[in-house]
Amino acid sequence: MKGLAQDRELALLAKALGHPVRVKILRILTQRCDCICGELVEELPLAQSTVSQHLKVLKEARLIRGEIDGPRVCYCIDPEGVRRLKQLVEGL
Repeated sequence: MKGLAQDRELALLAKALGHPVRVKILRILTQRCDCICGELVEELPLAQSTVSQHLKVLKEARLIRGEIDGPRVCYCIDPEGVRRLKQLVEGL
């Protein structure tokens, strides 16, 4: 059963990365050393609501973290989530 649980976990992470915009968001966040708030919307050719939906998917997959900073949410990479993704992919 351990293998099945890992397969399900990898499938969830792969699904979260199944859209090019979410991959781009991860690339942007990986290049930054700190959290990003509104700048993500400026770097992507999408409406704020669309970016927010993509951020929600990545956050639910635990690939990014969102921290409340006043009236906005700042996002950064979740190192543990990315480490786990790498570990699961290497186990293929």
